[in-house]
Amino acid sequence: MLNTEPDRLKRYEQSTNEQRTEIAALKKKIDQLSFVRVALLLIEIGFFVGLVSSEGTSANAIWSVLLVLPIFTFAAVVGRQNKLEKEYKFHQNLLWVFENEIALLQGKANRYDDGTSFEDENHPYLSDLDIFGKSSLYALINRCASKIGVEELAKHLATVRSRETITDRQEAIKELTNHINTTFDFRANLKGHEVTRIEEIKLKLSSQLLKQVAFTSNTLLKFYVKLVPYLMLLLFSVGLIFGGTFWSVFGLIAFANAILTFFYSKQITTVYYGFSGSSGLLSSYADAIQWTEQRDWKSKYIKDLFLSEEKVSVHIKTLAKIIVEFDARLNFLLFAVLNFFLLWDLKCCIKLGNWSRNVSDQVAQGLDRIGYFEELISFATLNYNHPSWIFPVLVDDFALKAEELGHPLIAAGKRVDNNYMLIQTPTVDIITGSNMAGKSTFLRTVGINMVLAYAGAPVCAKQMDLSIFRLLTYMRIKDNLIESTSTFKAELNRLKMILSEVEQHTNAFVLIDEMLRGTNSKDKFDGSKAFIEKLIKIGTPTLFATHDLQLSELEQVHPSAVRNFHFDIQLVGNEMEFDYFIKQGPCTKFNAAILLKQIGLG
Repeated sequence: MLNTEPDRLKRYEQSTNEQRTEIAALKKKIDQLSFVRVALLLIEIGFFVGLVSSEGTSANAIWSVLLVLPIFTFAAVVGRQNKLEKEYKFHQNLLWVFENEIALLQGKANRYDDGTSFEDENHPYLSDLDIFGKSSLYALINRCASKIGVEELAKHLATVRSRETITDRQEAIKELTNHINTTFDFRANLKGHEVTRIEEIKLKLSSQLLKQVAFTSNTLLKFYVKLVPYLMLLLFSVGLIFGGTFWSVFGLIAFANAILTFFYSKQITTVYYGFSGSSGLLSSYADAIQWTEQRDWKSKYIKDLFLSEEKVSVHIKTLAKIIVEFDARLNFLLFAVLNFFLLWDLKCCIKLGNWSRNVSDQVAQGLDRIGYFEELISFATLNYNHPSWIFPVLVDDFALKAEELGHPLIAAGKRVDNNYMLIQTPTVDIITGSNMAGKSTFLRTVGINMVLAYAGAPVCAKQMDLSIFRLLTYMRIKDNLIESTSTFKAELNRLKMILSEVEQHTNAFVLIDEMLRGTNSKDKFDGSKAFIEKLIKIGTPTLFATHDLQLSELEQVHPSAVRNFHFDIQLVGNEMEFDYFIKQGPCTKFNAAILLKQIGLG
């Protein structure tokens, strides 16, 4: 297996070239069949002219037979062309999938949803750690096209599961990474379909369809609908031979069929509503579900997604075929012929009734399974695209130890990785340093990798041991004009939330970046000092970034509960250089005066 990000990029570029070649070949075949269809139409016109111009019974019979041949050939050509067009669309979707992976590895935006709708500033960490929205962790990971998929992914980034569940998810993601080449086909089958469309179908299958097709359980109706095609064929054949009265009977029964169809038109429309034109969508979803059914999954987490051994994909393909037949009613002329002579709509309703009574619930559950696989595949793709990342070791004992920990949203070439670890007892680690030196980024690096770890995903590190923490952050505090909330009031609200959480949960872990920015320097120091001492008393591990060097003196007052770290700058002439490495002890170099001088204020 290729084992570097550049190797992955080359693999995707090769795959896009293969898809472009396949797409061009399919396009050529489709165009050729279009010419064949035109030729068959012209031949049919020629045969019809021949029939009209012919004289004699034998000649008429020959031209009649010849007239039928282009029709059957045309039908076969249309079927072949439809199949090729489906393949064409699939390979276009597959090309889109590979091009999107290339874009992401090149640092460009993901074409899948970025999760903006899941943003929540009141959540304990989402907003501060860039979990949702543009250029977020969700935007980096998401490969979901279904409603359940995008919601499941959001849920696993916003909540923490048990250690057992996280470990099970790790195994599932690893297993899916081993099948990564076929996951692209899975994703291509789901590309381009409306999310709301499949949700409407699921709702119909799970709670509506059985009631809507109840009228098809009428034994007499079912018998007559089954009998009609044979009866009409018999009357048509007899009419050709004997004519007269038999044609009158044939027409009378056709009229009766029309009346019967009209009588049930309301029920038929209700059954059909929600299915119209969805055969392609159902067929694609059936292919995706079939992919999940064809493998002998080993991981417990994936096995638990299957509620039965039933092959749901077969049932969905059956449903898709019924919908294709039902869609014939969209053609007005065909609608009249099929219903007057074959009771076509009623026949389709009866088929749906028989189908729904047996497998409707199983299919709805199978469609849900697609979303759960999408969410896991999103993480598996992340794992595949970043082979240097590792799966953290989840431990029961109090621990956070990381080697070469980097921010997953910063490109490998620009990222600076750091080592960091907690000691055996909780401490408040005060991080001082210059502006732009890396304090905030480091806090977010620790936090965002913890979010990845708790989702069962790989983390951007060489090694990481971690216990289950309740992550709480205080970083981007903003005022709210609509709610008449000042920055200081918003800060107080956040601090109140954090204090409430740490008092309730012994496994809390707090990240704070520059506390109490909305007040004067004295109150800021006094409040920060009191807050730190409160966390020390409770025993909550904390990373506390600040420009206030005076706070670093708390290590002398609480030597076993406070540690000092810093990020500094190097001055080369009048230029500042940052190495972004975390170092022991308080900071001794600051850059605010230099920055002010550069803009003419020094």
